[in-house]
Amino acid sequence: MVLKIFFPQCCNRAESGLLVGRWISGHDSAVVLAVIHYPFIPGQVKQYIQQMQAQSGVELTVLGSWSLPKEGQESMESFLRDLSTIFPQQRWLQVSRQMGKMGFICEVVNRNQTALAPPILLTKKQNEEEEEKVIFVHYEQRKVMLSQLHPTESGDPDPNTEPSSELKQVFQTVARSQPLFFLDRYDDGPLKSTHWQSEGREASIIVELLKQASVPLCMLISWLLALWTWISVSSVSCRIFSLYPLRFLSSKLSTCVQISYRTEHMRTLSSPKPAAGHKQFMRKGNILVSFLVDVGLGILLMSWLYRDDHIATLANMLMPAADHVAKELEELLQWLMGAPAGLKMNRALDQVLGRFFLYHIHLWISYIHLMSPFIEGILWYGGLSVCLGLTFALSLLSDMVALLTFHIYCFYVYGARLYCLKIYGLSSLWRLFRGKKWNVLRQRVDSCSYDVDQLFIGTLLFTILLFLLPTTALYYLVFTLLRLVVVLFQGILHLSVDFINSFPLFAMGLRIFRPYRLAEGVKFQVLCDEPGTALHLLMEINPLKCSTVVQTYRTPTYSCYPRDSWAALVKKLFVGELIYPWRHKSTKAD
Repeated sequence: MVLKIFFPQCCNRAESGLLVGRWISGHDSAVVLAVIHYPFIPGQVKQYIQQMQAQSGVELTVLGSWSLPKEGQESMESFLRDLSTIFPQQRWLQVSRQMGKMGFICEVVNRNQTALAPPILLTKKQNEEEEEKVIFVHYEQRKVMLSQLHPTESGDPDPNTEPSSELKQVFQTVARSQPLFFLDRYDDGPLKSTHWQSEGREASIIVELLKQASVPLCMLISWLLALWTWISVSSVSCRIFSLYPLRFLSSKLSTCVQISYRTEHMRTLSSPKPAAGHKQFMRKGNILVSFLVDVGLGILLMSWLYRDDHIATLANMLMPAADHVAKELEELLQWLMGAPAGLKMNRALDQVLGRFFLYHIHLWISYIHLMSPFIEGILWYGGLSVCLGLTFALSLLSDMVALLTFHIYCFYVYGARLYCLKIYGLSSLWRLFRGKKWNVLRQRVDSCSYDVDQLFIGTLLFTILLFLLPTTALYYLVFTLLRLVVVLFQGILHLSVDFINSFPLFAMGLRIFRPYRLAEGVKFQVLCDEPGTALHLLMEINPLKCSTVVQTYRTPTYSCYPRDSWAALVKKLFVGELIYPWRHKSTKAD
């Protein structure tokens, strides 16, 4: 039989006393949490352990005695050995440290036997079948207490739902025993103990003072978050926006979607309820850090915009840029109305489509010149909203691009509808030649017989649509490419917003600066494996991989990724159906 004792490194040189910890049920293992030093009264120790059990919910007990040999303390070792009759434990560990050596001497008293078991000095035994081997697993108590054990990639169950593993129970025992570590940090308790905080009590006092000083700052941040939430809710949930046209328009604008998304985040942060678990705590931390980084980047952008009058420069550049785009589009249409790339087009349809689109460009440029006196004011007041965050500025830029390129969107819709009408007309007439028809009720192709007149009219229409298709397809191809350029730029903006909103900055910061906080498992290193001594292992924490951190703690967002596959998008482009690659969904995606 092998007895595993998880021993904290901070107790290796502790003064003689009692070992306080827990026996792991279902496993022949014990977790040592602290050492209570002499002098003490056994009744006070029992009361202290009962108080710790009530606060932590862990079945704490006195595991045995710990002895650090010193001159003149022979009577103390006998006193600690006699305590095994006072504390009714099934097993009593008598661990003592060898002077100048790493190995411990462990004596196990088994109450199930009629007499005390002989001391198991971790040396060679004559009968290995009756020998109870002891393995000391040294661990760093603070890291184990603060770490969160995650399931490995092999598919182990969640440590929070199935604590059947020995390692998981060790982590949970140390993590839930925080009252045992924090009760006597100022040496004001009736008992003196050694644990991970014993060597850093001065630092603990400084940390406590910093916590007290951070209370007003936290209250200020909470007040600002509540104010931001109230402003957002009052602006988004106004009765005016409940009307159908404005409600439909606000659902299509990226700025309104981002405001509603941040409002939900602020409600989560300003909630007085504490985090229900580790996942909820990490989600709140990621949201808070993402919000602070977002606002910080927005303030930097706003300071750049209002320094050296950059807004006026942008407003003055907007009109020449619009005129240049309009001129390029006019030249493109003039090229299409001629003989593009040497192709012979249907001249009548070519002239009609070209003049139709030229008229739309003329209307749009007239509208831009009409709005030119107000553009600088719109940019100036719109720049003030950048203080809400960089994501708000990117969403506002996406909406401005959508409004400034609305004529390109109109060209794409006109060309796509006309092209789609001809494609579906040709496919329907092609079924007519084969004696088929589309059954609307059953959504399938059925056989059908046609007379001569129907076949003649179908042939005539098929010929007309077929010869007009190249001209329509050329206009559709050109304006689809222009639309895709605009959509690509908007997609980059939306992906940037989605990255800032969903990237787990808090979790990634823990992974980089405190890798033990997010544990994927442990590894053991042999410290002492000499003949005649116990096996001493050092338990080290394996940090979680960065890719797993991003995948596990990524904040759910309103996804702006394509809803269809690339094959479906290509098919829609080929048949002329309208596509919205980066349209926001109404549901969240991970």
